[in-house]
Amino acid sequence: MAKIALDLHDIFNKGRDIEAELQRVIREAGEKRIALVEIIPGKGSGKLKEKVLKFLNRPEIKSQYHRVEKDSKNFGRLFVHFRH
Repeated sequence: MAKIALDLHDIFNKGRDIEAELQRVIREAGEKRIALVEIIPGKGSGKLKEKVLKFLNRPEIKSQYHRVEKDSKNFGRLFVHFRH
């Protein structure tokens, strides 16, 4: 199964860059028919993960994927599953 990984550690404090990267990876998964996107906001305070989840819950974004899975073994990682 093909997957894309997006590590947000390098841009954690750049709000516009984070949103642009999230939009890019969701679009790329759709265009390339990728089944899984791994997003790594990191553990930290949880604010970045909260921001990512808020982004993923927008109606125009949510309609593009099947489900979001929080990694039970690693608090700082999310999986976005797609059906194509």
